[in-house]
Amino acid sequence: MPKKKKINKNTTSYNKHSFTRAIMGVFGNHPNKTFNYKQIARYLQIRDSQTKKMIIPILEELSEKEELEEVYTGKFKLKSTEGHIVGVVEMKSNGTAYIVSEDFPDDVFVNEVNLNHALNGDIVKVYCYAMSRKKLIEGEVVEILKRSRETFVGTLQVSKSFAFLVADARVLPYDLFIPLKKLNGAVDGDKVIARITEWPQNVKNPVGEIVEVLGKKGEHETEMHAILAEYGLPFAFPEDVEQAAEEIPDIITSEEIKKRKDFRKTTTFTIDPADAKDFDDALSLRDLGDGNWEVGIHIADVTHYVHPGSVLDNEAFDRGTSVYLVDRVVPMLPERLSNKVCSLRPEEDKLCYSAVFKMDKKANVIGEWFGRTVIRSNRRFSYEEAQKVIDTGQGDMNKEILLLHELASILRTERFKHGAIGFEKTEVKFNLDKEGKPLGVYFKEMDSANHLIEEFMLLANKRVAEFAGHSGNTGTDDTGKGEMDKKSKKTKGKTFIYRIHDKPKADKLETFSKFVRKFGYDLKTTSNKAISSSMNKLLEQVRGKTEQDLIETLAVRSMAKAVYSTKNIGHYGLGFDFYSHFTSPIRRYPDMLVHRFMTHYLEKGASKSVKKYEPMCEHASEREQLAVNAERASIKYKQVEFMSDKLGQEFKGIISGVTEWGLYVEIVENKCEGLLHIRNMGDDFYELDEDNYCLTGRRNKKRFQLGDTIMVKISRANLEKKQLDFMPAETE
Repeated sequence: MPKKKKINKNTTSYNKHSFTRAIMGVFGNHPNKTFNYKQIARYLQIRDSQTKKMIIPILEELSEKEELEEVYTGKFKLKSTEGHIVGVVEMKSNGTAYIVSEDFPDDVFVNEVNLNHALNGDIVKVYCYAMSRKKLIEGEVVEILKRSRETFVGTLQVSKSFAFLVADARVLPYDLFIPLKKLNGAVDGDKVIARITEWPQNVKNPVGEIVEVLGKKGEHETEMHAILAEYGLPFAFPEDVEQAAEEIPDIITSEEIKKRKDFRKTTTFTIDPADAKDFDDALSLRDLGDGNWEVGIHIADVTHYVHPGSVLDNEAFDRGTSVYLVDRVVPMLPERLSNKVCSLRPEEDKLCYSAVFKMDKKANVIGEWFGRTVIRSNRRFSYEEAQKVIDTGQGDMNKEILLLHELASILRTERFKHGAIGFEKTEVKFNLDKEGKPLGVYFKEMDSANHLIEEFMLLANKRVAEFAGHSGNTGTDDTGKGEMDKKSKKTKGKTFIYRIHDKPKADKLETFSKFVRKFGYDLKTTSNKAISSSMNKLLEQVRGKTEQDLIETLAVRSMAKAVYSTKNIGHYGLGFDFYSHFTSPIRRYPDMLVHRFMTHYLEKGASKSVKKYEPMCEHASEREQLAVNAERASIKYKQVEFMSDKLGQEFKGIISGVTEWGLYVEIVENKCEGLLHIRNMGDDFYELDEDNYCLTGRRNKKRFQLGDTIMVKISRANLEKKQLDFMPAETE
C-alpha cells in the first residue's frame, strides 16, 4: 500500500472528507487520549483561527455518528473500547497487512510478527497503538473472530519424510506442512485442496491434511477446478440435489395452464449467446390494433419447481449464482432444471413469470400486468442472428425484431437523458482446443441486439421494483389474470429485494477527474446529473483511443459496487429510483426471491421481514463477488497460458497501473496484463510519484505515466501465480 500523505499545513487544500480523515487519524494514533478542537489544530499544525473553527462541527458530526465520544463538553475521545477495532485483513505479498474497518476511516498497519496467524480476509480484533515516527496507525491482532476460509488450494511437494502444500494464492503466505499419513492418496506435483488442522502459537508454518486431490498441475480441467476451489465455489452437485432435480416432472398439466395467462399463440422468441443453453427470458409482441403494442417479458418460472426449504432451494441459496469461467458455466441449478425443464426452448410449452406492458409508439408504458403465464417460443435467435435482422431488415420475425429494436432505442435514449451511465466493458474471450489450450484471443462488445434485450430486461426489473416499492395494484385480480390498467397512486412500499448502487465517493471522483485531465479530458463533479452526463461524454470521447480500456476501468473503480439489499437507495449507474433483479432466476438466487415476493404481494400478502432477508441479500452479494473473482482468475490463467510460448517476443502495451514495485502493462493486441518490475528497469533509480501516477528516474528524469504507450517483451509466464513478467523491449 502506498505511504500515507503527511498533513498539509494549508488545510484549505483538503475537502471535508479528507479533513475528517486527518482528524480521525489523530484520535487513531492516540486511542486513549481526549482532545478538544484547539489540541487537534495544534497536532495538525493549523494556525489560522478560521480553519481551527472548521474542526468543531466535524467533531460534533463524528460524535453523532458514534465514531467519537464526547467525554465532557468540547473534549472528545475515540469510541473504541480500550483502543480496539474490528476489521478485515488485507495481506500484502511481504507478509505484512492492513486492517480495513468500517469503524475507522484509516487502514491500520500490522507487521507480520503481530498478525498472530491471521490470514487474508479474516475478520479480526486489533489493538491500535501509535507509530510516532511515521505517524501511521499501527496495531496488533489480538483475536481472530472469523476465518475467511477453511481450505486452501495449491501444489503438493513431497519428500521422503514430509510434504508441503505451496498455496496458489497469497491467502496463505506460508507453506502448509502435511504429515505423510495425511496425504489422502495425493502424490508429488498434484493440485490439491488442504485444510489446516493445527497451528501452534510460536510456529511459523501451520500443519494440515489433504481433503481432496484435483489432479495433475497444468492440466486444463485440474486448473479450472482449482480456481473454483480457491474461491470456495463448487464444481459438482451433491447426489441428493441431482436426484431431486431428476424427480421433477417436465410435463405441464392442463390444470396448471388454466391457472395462468396463455401466451402460446402470441409471437414469442428468445435472443441469447450462440453457446447458451439456459434460456431464462423471452420476448413477445402483439399489435393491439389501436396504435399501441403489448410487449411481454417472459421469465422462466423457476419457483414453480424449486420450493423454499427444499434441497434444491438450499443448494441454490448456498451457490447464490451461476459461475462463468472461460470454458464453462457452473450452474446454480442442476442441468435438468437450468438447461431443460426451466429453459425456454423453442417449440416447447414453458411456464413463466411475466411482466407485460402496453406501450405506445414512443415507448411510453400506458399499462402493465405481472403474473404467471404459459408460453411457447417460436424461434431461438443468437445475438448475431438478431443483429443481422436489425442491420439488414430481413429475416425471420423481422417486423417484430425491428419494432422492438425501435422501442428499445427510445428507452435507451430516455434512460441516458435521466442520468444513466454507459459502462460497456469489452469482454475477453478465447478460442480453445479440445484440451482447453488457448489458440487465440478475441473481444466481445455490445451491439444493437444486446441493447434490445438489455433495455426490456431493465424495464421489467425497474417496473417490478416500483410495484413493490409503491405497493401499488397494477390491475391484477384475485386469480392473477386481470386486465392491464394504469398504475395506482404511491403508497408506503413493502419489504423487497432491491439491486442498489450508491453514489460515488467525492474523493474517488476527484482523483479520477484529475487523472483524465492529464489526457486532455474534463469530468464535471458538481452534481449527480453533471457527473453522469459528463461521464457519458468522457466514455464516448475515449472510444477507439489507446487509453479507452484504461479510462473505462478506472471509471468503474471510481464508482461504488452494486449489491443486493432490502434497503432501497436507488441505482445510481442506471439512474433509477427503484431497481431489482427479476429476469434471471435460473442463474441468480435473488431473482428467485423476487418472484416469491411478487407472488406474495400480488396475493395481497403482508410485508416480509427485513431482519430475515437482509442477511440473505448480503450472502447473495458475497457469492456474486466470489463468482466475479473466479471468472477473472480463469481469464488471467488463460491469458498467461496463451503468452507462455511467446517468451522474448516484443509487444506494444499501455501502462495500466503504477506502483512502488513497478509498472503494470496491458498488451494492446490481446489485453493480457503483466508486471514490469522496477528491478528490471535498470537504467536509473525510479521513484513513485503518486499524485501524477508515474515513476520518474532520479538521474535521467525519464517518466513512465499511467496510460503511456510502452514496448515490452515477455520474460516469464508463471501459470501458478497467473502472472506475466515483462522486460523493457530495448533491454537485452
